[in-house]
Amino acid sequence: MTRSTLVLDQGYQPHRIVPWQRAVHMLFDGKVELVDHYDELIRSVSLTIQMPAVVRLLERVRGKRRVVKFSRINVATRDEFRCQYCSVRMPLSKLTYDHVVPRAQGGRTVWENIVMACYPCNEGKANRTPAQAGMVLRKVPVKPAYLPVITMKLAPTDVPSAWASWLYWNGALEEGS
Repeated sequence: MTRSTLVLDQGYQPHRIVPWQRAVHMLFDGKVELVDHYDELIRSVSLTIQMPAVVRLLERVRGKRRVVKFSRINVATRDEFRCQYCSVRMPLSKLTYDHVVPRAQGGRTVWENIVMACYPCNEGKANRTPAQAGMVLRKVPVKPAYLPVITMKLAPTDVPSAWASWLYWNGALEEGS
């Protein structure tokens, strides 16, 4: 079973997508209520329940101030999935970390010294600073206080019918496409 569960916030707005197993834990912990379910049943020795398709959080999503973790996806998000030298927007698979001050020159792997770069720019810069390589950095890397919300793109064929009334669509859905 590879089903996922749509989690809604208290106001019935889409919040996130979790594996169905996580949704079951949230149900038993009293954190969510079941809004809709799939036809499949989940069976244990002493219990049978319907697999959750859509659940709603019972408590407000708190805007906790968390430290933004240093990770490849978060650096790419901060840099808008753009090479910080040639400004071309690319998928994550076409981007790599670049140490502004190379490790060979004492540079560290921290927010303030890492940018995303395409492979050709990264190879051209090599083991030099941007100034030494004659390259211009789009913007100085900083540690973000927060990251912007990332919207998930789902094809209409990937969306379970139980989720359809809870999601927003940017275009018209056509029958039989």
